[in-house]
Amino acid sequence: MPQARRHIKIFGGWALAFMALIPGVAWAAGDGGNGGSHALLTSIGISVIAATVLAYLANLIKQPLLLAYIAAGAVIGPQFGLGLVRSQDDISIIAEMGLILLLFMIGLELDLKKIKEAGKPLIVTGILQFVLCLAMGLGFFLLLGFTVGPPYEYRIFGVKVLGGEYDLLYLAVCIAISSTAIVVKLLYEKFELDTLAGRITLGVLVFQDIWAIIMLSIQPTLANPRLLNLLWSFAEGLILVVVSLVLSKYLLGYIFRKIAKLPELVLVASLAWCFLVCGVASYFNLSLEMGALIAGAAISTFPYNVDIIAKIVSIRDFFITLFFVGLGMAIPNPMDNLGMLKLAGVAALFVVATRFLSVYPILYYLKNGHRVSLLTSINLSQISEFALVITALGIKYQHIVPDIQTLIIYIFVMTSISSTYMIKSSHFLQTYLSQALKRVGFKDIYQAQPEEAHGPPKDIALLGFYRIASSFIEEIKALDSELEQRLLVVDYNPVVYQKLQDQGVEVVYGDISNLETLNHAGIEHAKLVLSTVPDDLLVGTSNLEIIELVEKLCPAAKIIVTAESPAAALKMYDAGADYVLLPNMVAGNHLVAIVEYLLREDGAGLKDKTVQKLAKRVEVLT
Repeated sequence: MPQARRHIKIFGGWALAFMALIPGVAWAAGDGGNGGSHALLTSIGISVIAATVLAYLANLIKQPLLLAYIAAGAVIGPQFGLGLVRSQDDISIIAEMGLILLLFMIGLELDLKKIKEAGKPLIVTGILQFVLCLAMGLGFFLLLGFTVGPPYEYRIFGVKVLGGEYDLLYLAVCIAISSTAIVVKLLYEKFELDTLAGRITLGVLVFQDIWAIIMLSIQPTLANPRLLNLLWSFAEGLILVVVSLVLSKYLLGYIFRKIAKLPELVLVASLAWCFLVCGVASYFNLSLEMGALIAGAAISTFPYNVDIIAKIVSIRDFFITLFFVGLGMAIPNPMDNLGMLKLAGVAALFVVATRFLSVYPILYYLKNGHRVSLLTSINLSQISEFALVITALGIKYQHIVPDIQTLIIYIFVMTSISSTYMIKSSHFLQTYLSQALKRVGFKDIYQAQPEEAHGPPKDIALLGFYRIASSFIEEIKALDSELEQRLLVVDYNPVVYQKLQDQGVEVVYGDISNLETLNHAGIEHAKLVLSTVPDDLLVGTSNLEIIELVEKLCPAAKIIVTAESPAAALKMYDAGADYVLLPNMVAGNHLVAIVEYLLREDGAGLKDKTVQKLAKRVEVLT
């Protein structure tokens, strides 16, 4: 109760401060303000204060912060809010900078090796998802009455729409791409970026960005789509990529080596490079966002990119917050056109359906199982902020009319809200959908394996498979220990499943939080059960819950689990664990020995020996 009172007092203080600012802010935002830079600073200030107040309230009631930012924009905006900010252009400028920095960071994190490692599922899904969603979108909106042709007025679901020349094409393209900003933020908060579903999701988003960039490059010549003009647009993009890569290899590498010991200069030089490439992109009539993505990708191989990302992330988050606040300000008053809101609701449901109809079948056919196939579909169930950029340019080029832009904004907001909750509850949703699919005949990976494929009962059950487990398996192999023949692994990563099978390690595909999976795996015969995955990375369960499950299934088994702190370890010992692994403590003990050795010796022998050992080491998870 005192904690709740403290939260209310803090929130009340913020709210009072915000309310106290309203009279002066309203004057500054109106005609009585000084305008110019003062108006811009006032708009930013109001946006940040509103975002802070509503984000704090959202955090208290455990709602996504992203939705709080959109709501803040709606509250202070001119459409149906308080009208504290009347110049949306001010926030649009800042928001565009946020998008540029976001795409620059995506480029920095674009690791082609990881995309290649994800293999066939990522490449096939990345290419076909957009094509399939575009085809479904064309059919869906064509059935609704949208067309490509001369502008005219028509009615859809009783909604009066002023048609543009390319409405059908724009709508189909916009609903085919998903939001990098929303997905990356939510998966990062859930520690799921480095899961297989997370990596495939990010890879598909990169492919979608490429498709969006192609659309952005075509837009200027869409009204006069001659083959020569289209080829020249692609040529301009290719020239920018080549020039950026050449400069990166022969000039930027030299510059960054010279300034590597000056972190602030590394950051400034990186931003300078980003905006330089954006400027060149603008000169070639390409989008600034495309330039930012290319700029980041060009220096993604530098050893300093991690440092750059760490410094840019806070700046990016500030601008992205303003982007969503600006989006909230741009939402048209739904009371003015309830029919348009109804149309957007139908289209939003269709967007979610397209992700399951395009992504799930591809990944399922490529033997990724229900979990990865469904989670990736859930992660992509919204439309992209790129859609807002594309429609804004469509208005500029007079390809579409404002009604279409309004429809896209409504769809974006609806799918942003729905997908936020879907991603936050993705484990529960995936489990439910997986069970439904099994009932109608879609077998999961483990169901496709005959019972007799499993050997005799195993003494050791390894529940969950990540970095520590990968090293554990490698150490067993290096020692040529008999433990490998006594080991059973249970995990839902299809890549791990296939690699362990290839290495002769017995593995059962399934969710370790599911009692049915553990029964199917036959761990009741195990003498020892291990969980090497910390709670932050476990989905749908925890090490404490694993202890409880093991004690039910095989009460005589010894239990080893993993904790991230001594306090958590003590709770696990109290719950019945026989040993709790603390990776940070193990690493600390090892590091002490290394430090003492290097202080006594020159370290050359240790380095050579370690490098040789690592070069020969081939783990399941590289």
